[in-house]
Amino acid sequence: MVLNNDVEKEALSRNALQEVAMSAIYDALTYMSMGEAIDVEAILSSLSDCEYEDVDPYLKATMISTIRNYETIKSVFNANMRKWTFDRLNRVVASILLLSYVHFFYVEPDVDKKVVINIAVKLAKTYADEKDYKFVNGILDNVLVRED
Repeated sequence: MVLNNDVEKEALSRNALQEVAMSAIYDALTYMSMGEAIDVEAILSSLSDCEYEDVDPYLKATMISTIRNYETIKSVFNANMRKWTFDRLNRVVASILLLSYVHFFYVEPDVDKKVVINIAVKLAKTYADEKDYKFVNGILDNVLVRED
């Protein structure tokens, strides 16, 4: 694919950042499930293939906000799920939901809800089970609501 303009290049890099962020959150959830300390620098450096100082600020902000606000975010999702809990979700879906929530509320508070949900649905269609994207779409539609 030949990129014709800066907008296409930026969109491509943003999509790649979303995938790396989802993977980083997935790794953090894995550490948490094992009761291990989360080494943010090691995870992000490894996934970005660069020194931590050179890791994209979006990735750092997403990862740190997810870890700092994990319990609060988890309780929001739990309050919006019927007959299900956040802890029962598969780790890929949980990572996508956390990424979306953090992106919307903490990292880019001016981002459009539809953009965040679209990204999440694409990630779910690519990395999760066949029908998980519908769950991701529905739960995010209920949870990503700003009180103005």
